[in-house]
Amino acid sequence: MNKPLTGALLSLLLLGAAVTPAVAAPTAPTTTPPAAPEATAVAVDFAGTVALSNCSGSVVRAPGSQPNDLALVLSNGHCLESGFPAAGEVVKDRPSSRSFSLLNSAGSKVGTLRASKIAYATMTDTDISIYQLTRTYAQIQSQYGITALTLDGARPAQGSAIKVVSGYWKRIYSCNVDGFAYRLKEGDWTWKDSVRYTSACNTIGGTSGSPVVDTATGKVVAVNNTGNEDGVRCTVNNPCEVDQNGNVTVRQGINYAQQTYIVVPCIAPGNKIDLNRPGCTLPKP
Repeated sequence: MNKPLTGALLSLLLLGAAVTPAVAAPTAPTTTPPAAPEATAVAVDFAGTVALSNCSGSVVRAPGSQPNDLALVLSNGHCLESGFPAAGEVVKDRPSSRSFSLLNSAGSKVGTLRASKIAYATMTDTDISIYQLTRTYAQIQSQYGITALTLDGARPAQGSAIKVVSGYWKRIYSCNVDGFAYRLKEGDWTWKDSVRYTSACNTIGGTSGSPVVDTATGKVVAVNNTGNEDGVRCTVNNPCEVDQNGNVTVRQGINYAQQTYIVVPCIAPGNKIDLNRPGCTLPKP
């Protein structure tokens, strides 16, 4: 996993971390229509991202979320303050008073947000946590001028240009969706249909929970969660890919994220997580 940071490891990485920038034809015949202009990439910055005590995250909304709904923060299941959920464990509506540092477009802290509960979290099939905050989207917008990131209801496409935005490190990684892992196995946990990055997104500890933003739409398509550090097979911090036939592939130095379009059908009116809604496939307690 792009593991949470604590103690001496945090101090070492803070001292040693480097900041990297996110990164004449012949005239056509008159009968040929002009080529369509290329799509312009959306500017992606830190606005709406948050820093946790040990991870990254973002304030997110579903396409149907309303201004007066209590806001949601998205991160990883393995970033929970209570530690990693066990394989098969699902956390639902557990009280929490966790705090989050809210960032503006430049990556500067503009305020502190606080959770009222863990609305949902698991490390089974996916690796996500969703906190419900004590403030609404409208209140956050009014006080801080920050708009929530929108979750895309569609599955990302292979080859899509993406940015991984870490509020913890205030660092943006730029790469593409290289493909998808049918199953991604790491220690006791197995995740389904994980996004595999191209090598430019060399995420590190503390980037866990970062939103993965499609640069064509500006929407969140995944949440960053892990990478193979040592080339070891299927152990903690060394996930392996398993295909439909059980064949195992190890890709040292390659990092992964969990798709978030599967979350959208589970968000009911009022921003309630309803695991019984049509189309919701998130694991149940």
